[in-house]
Formats: sequence, structure tokens, C-alpha cells
Amino acid sequence: MTILDDNRYVALARLVRRHGRSDLLAGAHLDEFDIDDETPLGDAERAEAFAADLERMGPTFIKLGQLLSTRFDLLPSSYTTALERLQDEVDPIDFETVREVVETELGATIKERFSDFDPEPLAAASLGQVHRAVLRNGREVVVKVQRPHVRETVREDMKVLGRLARVADKRTEAGRSFGFGRLLDQFRRSLAGELDYRREARNLVTFGELTAAYDLLLVPQPVPAYTTSKVLVMDYVEGRKVTDIGRLGLVDVDARPIVEQLFSAYLHMILDAGILHADPHPGNLLLTDDGRLALLDLGMTASVPPRVQHDIIKLLLAISDGDGEEAASILASAGHRLDGFDAAAFRDDVAHLVSEAVASGADVEVGAVLVDLSRLSGSHGLRPPAEMSMVGKALLNLDRATSHLDPGFAPAEAIRENVSNIFTAGLTMSPGGIVAAAIESRTFAAELPKRANRIMDALAEGEFRVKVDAVDEERLHTVLQRVANRLTLGIIIAATILGAALTMRVPSEWTLLGYPGLAMLLFLFAVCAGVALAVWIVMTDRKVARTEHPTGPPRT
Repeated sequence: MTILDDNRYVALARLVRRHGRSDLLAGAHLDEFDIDDETPLGDAERAEAFAADLERMGPTFIKLGQLLSTRFDLLPSSYTTALERLQDEVDPIDFETVREVVETELGATIKERFSDFDPEPLAAASLGQVHRAVLRNGREVVVKVQRPHVRETVREDMKVLGRLARVADKRTEAGRSFGFGRLLDQFRRSLAGELDYRREARNLVTFGELTAAYDLLLVPQPVPAYTTSKVLVMDYVEGRKVTDIGRLGLVDVDARPIVEQLFSAYLHMILDAGILHADPHPGNLLLTDDGRLALLDLGMTASVPPRVQHDIIKLLLAISDGDGEEAASILASAGHRLDGFDAAAFRDDVAHLVSEAVASGADVEVGAVLVDLSRLSGSHGLRPPAEMSMVGKALLNLDRATSHLDPGFAPAEAIRENVSNIFTAGLTMSPGGIVAAAIESRTFAAELPKRANRIMDALAEGEFRVKVDAVDEERLHTVLQRVANRLTLGIIIAATILGAALTMRVPSEWTLLGYPGLAMLLFLFAVCAGVALAVWIVMTDRKVARTEHPTGPPRT
């Protein structure tokens, strides 16, 4: 174990000691009597302290906090709110370091690649910083430069977190319930993608293609020849962040068409293309001078599997119809049930939540409903897919952005219309799908008579069998054999001791320590056999434990 590991373990130990006894892992319980607008002061203070501690521990833990802010099923609302406001802003690195990274990655000097390169960064974050520049052909761009040695820092942090997650999952009730290892795997994939700027460049191209049909949306495109794993060059977009524009600044903006296209594009990305922006918030939306909306910072993305897409579509339709029981059924079938999950109580609470949300009419925020459903699932011992919570966070941020741009916009109606279109489009089959279905049908039709004849012959001859894999028969047989062997050896040892005790009363010319020699030999055999049996049992059990649980506590 390195000194860096030791320092990280000490820092994490302090973090656990400070926050482990608070409500951090108490579950995302909903209190129907808590109708105040503000979170209780004590909870808010502890949550802000937790976020500040993560911020001080560096880039890995800042990104981890941002991911945890989407897990409404794991953390209380005070913590997700505090983590959502994590500021990924640090002191910028000096320009000479930036110059060294850029020139090393591009294989040429800055003057050879750029006609102008602003030494003052536009923004500085824990993983990298951004500079404005102009290419030799006059194209205005921004240059995103990765901080030196940040990958090594993240790699060591992930090793420490991985060891602790394995120990927690194996030895603690919280680990078995929350699945820290699975959460860390998701975080590792997301962070690895953000550290590879070539992947972010591909994301820009992909999102650009997905928004090509929307004339009011803009995604800056990369410059492939000037992009490496540590340097990303892309179009510079002039504009203002949506969050920085006041009410007066929006008077001359026709926001309704922009908002409608934004909602439609995001829903099709998530529910049709299966691509999700993992870090969406209104600050990543830029209103350009020509009245378009630019989507920025697409480094962290996640894929939404088709199964989860279908579940979310059905869930959104159930919410729009006010069918709480159907929403509960969809969540229960999609999620992972923990011990103590009460399906009836969960169904009742979901039905009440959905009916209360739908009662608000067109003002219902579907993103907020999904977030509340995730919290409700966590409080009942149900873990929905992580992508479902992230979709809820994305829709919640869409609600915030659109309410700022156009307070009169009704997100629920837009979601209902778009989801219905997406669902209808999903019922059609592609040419490849039709061909595959035809091949499967042909194979089924060709094999059906032969298989039916075999079944009928087996029934007629009394040889028809049904195999049910209810238990692992091979493992059960091994365990029973091991138990039988141990019992047999134990009986043999006990019989030997009994025989030795009886032989003690038989006179013998050959003695050992004043006792009949045969009796003493039997006693010695029984002792040695008993010790050997005990050692064999211990060694076998340890070997089985290592096989079933290969991970163990961290070793120094």
C-alpha cells in the first residue's frame, strides 16, 4: 500500500466517522406531514458539510458526489440537493503547463496550430480547463485541456474506493442493501469516459446528429484533427447561460418553440436513441445571439438499455393517465427487491403519490414525480435501475430550464404527446428486425413437427421428463457427501475411543506408561484422527469461503 493510499484511507475514515452516524444512509423517506418548503436545518447543515468534505477531497469525490445527487432512491432529499450544488471549480493551472500539454498532444507548437490562443481560461474545473482560441483557418474554437496527473490521482482513488466497497458489500448490512460495488462500477465507467476527450468528441457528434432535425438547437462540433484523449478542440459558441438571463432579458425571446424542441429532442434521445446526458442542468444550456439554444458539456453520458426505455415509457404513460397501481407494478418489476419489501404498502403509497400529482393538472412536473417515485422506492426497500433515477433527474432539470424560459409551458402535456409518439414509433419494425423475425418463424415452423413428434413419443413410452432447476443439485450433492464423510469419520473415531476404553480392562503383557499397549495405541489413533478431522474441516470451509467470496478486506 502506498503513502497516497494511506492518506486516502485516513481521509475516508474521517469522512465516515463524521457522517456515518447521520442520516446519510437512513433512506430517502418521505414524510407526508413535512409540508414546509425548506429542509429541516439540521439535515441541511449535515448535507452541506458532507458536500463540502467531498469537494475538499478532490476531483474523484466531486464527480462521485455529482453522481450520488441523481440517486434519489439511496439518499435523503437534503443530501441530493446539497450534492447537486457541488462546484467543480478550482484554481486554474498556469499557462506554461497548458502549453506543454497542448503541444505534446498535438505534436506541434501552439503558434503552428492556432493564430490566437487566450492564456486566460474561460473556466477551470478539477479535471481540466477551457481556453478560447482561433485556428489558422479563422475558425473560432475553445480548447479543453486535461490537468496533468489527474488520471493517476483518479486511478488511485478508485482503487481505495474499490477496496472499501468490496469490504462494505461483504461485511455490512448497508453494503448488502445499497450495493456499493455496483454503484462504484457505474461511477467508474462514467468517470473513465469523462477523462477520455475523444469519447466526449464522439458524444458531440452523436448529439449533433440527434438534434439535426431541430433548427433551434445547437451542439458545438469537435475538430477531429486537433482532438486527443487529453485535448479537445470544438466550436466556440457565443451566448448567455439560461440561468444568467433575467425575466427582462427574455422579453424579446420567442421561448415557446425553443422549449418545445428541447423537450422533444431530450425525450427522443433518452427513450428512442437510448442516450442520456448524465450531468444535465440549466447551466449547460446557452442561449445564443441568433435565438438558438446550445447544449454544452456533454462529457458525462450514460446509455439507457431498451428494457429500461420501455419501462420508462410505460411509467410515464401510467403517470399521465393517473394509474398509480400500474406505475407501482412497473416499478416493482423493473427494480431489485430487498428483504422486507411490502408490495401492497408500496402500491398504496405509489397510487396516492400519482393521484396527488395528477390532481395538479397541467402544472404537474413529471420529472419531480419520477424523483419522488425513486425516493419512495428506496424507502420501501426497492432499488429501481440507476438509469431510471438519472432520467428523472434529467426531466427535473428540463422542467427547471423550461419554467425559467417559458413559465406558461406545460411539461406534462409535452411529455404525454412525445411519449405517445415514441411509443407508437416503437411498435414498427425495422427491415432488419422483420428479416430476423421471418428467419425465427421459419426455423420454428420447420422444427415444430419434429419436436412435437418427440414429445408425443416420449409420452407414449412413459419416458417424458420435466427437469426443474429449483436448487443446485450438484452443490447439494457435494454438501451432503461432505457431511456424510464427516459423520462417518466421527463415528469411527468415537468407536475407536470406546474400544480403547473397553480394552483398558483386559490384562496385557505389553504395556505403555503402565496401561495396556493396544488400548494406548487405539487412544493415540483416535486423538490423531480427531485432530486431522478438525484441521480438514477448517481448511475445507476456508477454501469454500474463498471460492464463494473471492474479495476480502484491504491488505497493507
